Amino acid sequence: MNLLLTAGGVRNETLREALRDMLGKPFGSANVVYVPTASVAEPGDHGWVLADMNRLHGLGWREFDILELNGLPRRTVLDRLLHADVVHVGGGNHYHLARSITGNGLADGFLEALRSRVYVGFSAGSMIFSRHLNEHSADVIGDSADLHVLGATTVEPPFGLFDWYVKPHLYSPDFPERDDAWADRIVARADFPLWFLDDDTAVRVRDGEVDVVSEGRWRFHP
Repeated sequence: MNLLLTAGGVRNETLREALRDMLGKPFGSANVVYVPTASVAEPGDHGWVLADMNRLHGLGWREFDILELNGLPRRTVLDRLLHADVVHVGGGNHYHLARSITGNGLADGFLEALRSRVYVGFSAGSMIFSRHLNEHSADVIGDSADLHVLGATTVEPPFGLFDWYVKPHLYSPDFPERDDAWADRIVARADFPLWFLDDDTAVRVRDGEVDVVSEGRWRFHP
């Protein structure tokens, strides 16, 4: 399984080269599917979604598909995932994304598709693989409002692949509160490992091996 779990998308040459290497062929001979599901639960301006989508589209794919996980038959969603070489899951509300996967019965089929494809996560899309994606971590990290806005108090991790949890946008100008002091407060409360990633960084998982790809900064707390 090949996962490139970014905070800010494939936004620099180091991350693009990592994706190219994981794919093993030119972008122009590959299909990508972009999943915007997490973004629809976020209010306000969505220019950041278009920026991420345009950045990815600009890599020059053979085919660029857009797939919403809600409202389509399960088999249709899974067939569209299987048609892609790269599955890119975008940012927004990670609890809405997780509930869309589990609520539509997609978890097993989604995971099976990823065994032979490259997965790229952007922010929320990078957060859904932890077994600690639940109401406890929401409280620890300070994300409970993002869960409650859905009218929910619980969430089930759709995959539960890793013990560690990704928290994106460290040092981001779009999230000015996410500095070292903010990370330190979370670490002091957390009872699970945490990756804090800035927007130029990704956690890469290849055949069970985990490393970091970055032109920026990150923190890991085991």
